[in-house]
Amino acid sequence: MKTTLISCLTLVLLASASLALGDLLIDDFENGIDSGWAIKEFAGHSEYRPVRDGAEQVLSCRSDGTASSLYFRKKIDLGKTPVLTWRWKIESTLEKGDASRREGDDYAARVYVVFPHWLFFKTRAINYIWANRLAQGAVVPNPFTANAMMLAVQSGNSKAGQWVEERRNVFEDFKQIFGEEPPLVGGVAIMCDSDNTGSSAQSWYDDIRFLQGD
Repeated sequence: MKTTLISCLTLVLLASASLALGDLLIDDFENGIDSGWAIKEFAGHSEYRPVRDGAEQVLSCRSDGTASSLYFRKKIDLGKTPVLTWRWKIESTLEKGDASRREGDDYAARVYVVFPHWLFFKTRAINYIWANRLAQGAVVPNPFTANAMMLAVQSGNSKAGQWVEERRNVFEDFKQIFGEEPPLVGGVAIMCDSDNTGSSAQSWYDDIRFLQGD
């Protein structure tokens, strides 16, 4: 089950370094994939590799009926750096993708922010997704677990093939979704998966950062 990503980040939380003051770069992939990333396979191996995109180097992800993620272990205090920014691009959404069903729980692109708890069942996550059909801005529980909430940052194919810059106040998103202030972030993950729909997906990521404010 792909939601076991949350448990992986919970187990490695204590190994993370605390965030220093100032903005935090997770990765811009200019020097390849940072050693802080680790692979977690759920259903086969999606391919993650650095590629050139014009003058810049970015991260490419290809999934062919597979599901694996890259996760970056890091304690992050959203009281200091509440804003997550990143760039992403997809080839297309998944025709059979459907956020309401386990059989449709696939996305060309998603960014997890995980909030571990020493009691696993209290661990929570926000999934920022490029939705297949869910309306932009909608928030729904993941069909495998209500502890992981899916927030449709983009939806559909109108911007497919284009780089899109995103900016989310994770502190405020957590308060709105879960009704309380967030604990420390334990890690961030990116994922391109198509195992449940048995299809293929391609996406790209770049410039993942936490910033001090809007």
